[in-house]
Amino acid sequence: MLALVVLLANVEPAPPPRAVGEPVALATPTGTLHATLDLPPGAGPWPVVVLHAGSGPTDRDGNQLGMRNDSLKMLGRALAARGVAVLRVDKRGVGRSVRALAREQDIRLDTYAADLAGWARLLRADGRFTKVGLVGHSEGALIALLAAAEAKPDAIVSLCGPGRRLGDVLREQLANAPRAQLPPDLHDASRMILSELESGAEVKEPPFLLASLFRPSVQPYLISALRPDPAALAKAYPGPLLAVTGTTDIQVATADGERLAAARPGGRHVSVAGMNHVLKAVPTTDRAAQMRMYGDPSAPLHPELVGAVAGFLRDALGAK
Repeated sequence: MLALVVLLANVEPAPPPRAVGEPVALATPTGTLHATLDLPPGAGPWPVVVLHAGSGPTDRDGNQLGMRNDSLKMLGRALAARGVAVLRVDKRGVGRSVRALAREQDIRLDTYAADLAGWARLLRADGRFTKVGLVGHSEGALIALLAAAEAKPDAIVSLCGPGRRLGDVLREQLANAPRAQLPPDLHDASRMILSELESGAEVKEPPFLLASLFRPSVQPYLISALRPDPAALAKAYPGPLLAVTGTTDIQVATADGERLAAARPGGRHVSVAGMNHVLKAVPTTDRAAQMRMYGDPSAPLHPELVGAVAGFLRDALGAK
């Protein structure tokens, strides 16, 4: 998920897909990546999408240590039940793919994009599937857009993804963080550090209370992630694009989805009323109510989300 600041801290379920949890592996020069494939009911072939999680140690299910909400697992299974196969991946260094990354300082945004293109190639070679799309959540949407030039997906879905450079999004998140969480002197320090990283320079000794966000080992990755403009990537992508945002998302604004869709001729933006950043129904931006949903795997996805995404993918990829 994008918000490293936030990390400090009844709808009928969809029918089950035909097959849940088929393991899939992708060999790379530096280690094996792992994923889970959810298949639709009935006989294939089916269209398929790669579902990529957001920033930090977020796994294929949408979870982190101490923060389980199962949002991406629910989404994968729900889309599969509606005719679109879903490959949910553990990115390099996370979950079962942890051994594919020896040192945090070696990872770059381009690394994740290259891995995502590798998954797309693997699916294109599988006779069970027809067209291949990319679905990215949060920072995963930026990775999907960056991977598009190599992966050549037949459609892209940005779920609560940034429409501006990551530095602008992080500044906004930091500015909105509670004073108890981030006092004024740390606000000032965070802005200074972001400016340095945007210039390509590393900061050797960030304040201790900002170390989780700006520790030296993650700074090379941040420098790489701060460069791309998602809207420019969306403009360059020649295929169908859907940007989905939630009106109660406290991490990414509705305006980000609008900017992405406007950049791509024919791009679509869906604003889901009362949906938060982990794709669940929260009627308020109250932080306590939000945080409960970040850690509640029993709460279903927002009831409007799956229909919007599945409908777009069926049109773009030709689902049965």
